[in-house]
Formats: sequence, structure tokens, C-alpha cells
Amino acid sequence: MNQSDKTITLNTGAAMPLLGLGTWNAARDAVGEAVEYALVECGYRHIDCAAVYHNEKEIGESLERVFKSGSVKRDGVFITSKLWNTAHRKEAVHAACAQTLKDLRLEYLDLYLMHFPIALLPGGGDEPLDKDGYALTEKVPLQETWEAMEGLVSAGLVRAIGVSNFTAPQILDVLSYSKIPPAVNQIELHPYLPQQSLVTFCQRLGIAVTAYSPLGSYESSKDERKPLLLEDPLVQTIAQKHGKTPSQILLRFAIQRNTIAIPKSTSREHLKTNADIFGFELSADDMKMIQGMDKKLRFVNPEAWWKIPFFD
Repeated sequence: MNQSDKTITLNTGAAMPLLGLGTWNAARDAVGEAVEYALVECGYRHIDCAAVYHNEKEIGESLERVFKSGSVKRDGVFITSKLWNTAHRKEAVHAACAQTLKDLRLEYLDLYLMHFPIALLPGGGDEPLDKDGYALTEKVPLQETWEAMEGLVSAGLVRAIGVSNFTAPQILDVLSYSKIPPAVNQIELHPYLPQQSLVTFCQRLGIAVTAYSPLGSYESSKDERKPLLLEDPLVQTIAQKHGKTPSQILLRFAIQRNTIAIPKSTSREHLKTNADIFGFELSADDMKMIQGMDKKLRFVNPEAWWKIPFFD
């Protein structure tokens, strides 16, 4: 298979692999080994990180080992990280990116995203709340943060910038003043929440879409009694028809929509299985049936954490 079949071309001209390894909720004592195994043994060439995951130091140690060994070269791996909400002020953006680069032991990032279009008050932890459990926000406009993000490109710290968890109006706001348009919008995407209108909107504007939680979220399902996407009868039936696992069907669905999938795993078996999605295709009927599974179900919703009805 040609490498072009495994990548998407960003509006910067860079090739971004359609499959990446997500690291959200990946334990510190396991994430480094998972990253190393994914890169060296499974052929992953895209790692998705974030400062708020609090595991970038461990990932950085593994990246350094891999690159120093020569088994994989730095310029052959697409590495993403994200600016957290408490660092939205102009003077904080550069420092936050510099800390991420230090932790990841890198000279540059391939992509840096605004994690959420919400500025939270710094100094009170990752998610500062008032006595009633409402997020403590700070008066920082998106324009201030985006222009500081553009400065990271000019400084050579990042190759591309983008957004995460942005709605269509928020993207239009950024486009109204940006000198560098967002290259990517990373959003929750899976058959229970396909968000086709938002995907089409972004792609029409030349903004690539990354699907986080492409397999659903086991943690959220377990804790809140939400349905397990991997156990959905339709997904299992299609998996049996193709002789594949449910996770392979869901990831194949994501990349056939021309979106980038970043499943998280620290299991060697799952890392290898999740990477084996390029040797088969879902039929048009398969895609239509999976698309029809839409439940408007979010596994990741800021309202539960900050009492901000973000997506309503």
C-alpha cells in the first residue's frame, strides 16, 4: 500500500498519518513502553499528546530512546500536543509550548492544538472550580490565543496549528482574523456521534478532522452506564463478515470518512490489532449502516466537569 493511502495532506502541505496513537488516560508507568512498541514494532508514525494528560515526560523519554537508536527517525513521526485552557493568555502560550517541547524532548511539534476554546483561570490547578462546582473562566478572547499560536509557527516551535473541540461558529470566528488558518479540528467522533455536518463543514474549509475516542470511551461507558460501542451488535456483525475485530471496523470507518483516528491503548495486542486496518475496505452499505448508528451520544462532555453547556 502506498504511503499516501495512509496519510492526509494538511492545508500546510504536510502529510499527517490517518492512524495515530492517543495517549489520554494512558498511565505514566505504561505509556512510554506503549509509545516505543507502537513506533518500533507496529509501524505507527503519529503520536497524539497533551500537556493536561500529565504523561508527556514519560512519552519524551521513550521518543528520545527511539530516535537515538535510529530505528525510527524524528522527521518520520508526526507528533501532536495541545495547549491547555489555563494558558490562553498571550504571554502564557509560548511558555506552555516550550514546556511541552522540553517534556517531550523535541525541538519542534508537527501540530499544536488549542485543547478547548475556553480560557480557565490559571493558578488553581487544571480545572479550577468555584464553591458550586462551576468552572472559573478568564476573560481571554480566542483571537489573543490564536495570534499567540501563530507566533509559535513563526518561532519555529511548531509546524502547524489547529483546534480541538471547536464548533462551527468558533471556527468561523478564528478564520475571521487568522493569518494562519487551523490545519486540524480534533473532535469526538464515532458511530454514536458521527457529527457529519461538522466534519463536512471543516473539510470543505480545508481543515482536516481528527477523531478522538473513535472506539467510544470504555471509562465513560463503565462509570455512567453508557453503551459500549465495541459491543454493539451491528459493529460485531460487520466485524464477523470481514473477519476483523470490532475495533478494526470502527477505525476503518473513521479513515474511510477521511478523518484521522487516534485510538488510545497501552496493550501490545491492541496496538498491533488497531494498526492492521489498511488491508481491507468497508462496503458502501457497511458505511451507511454504521453512519446510521448515530445516537447523538457524547462520551466526553465538559458540562459534566465544568457545568458549562458547551455543546448545547
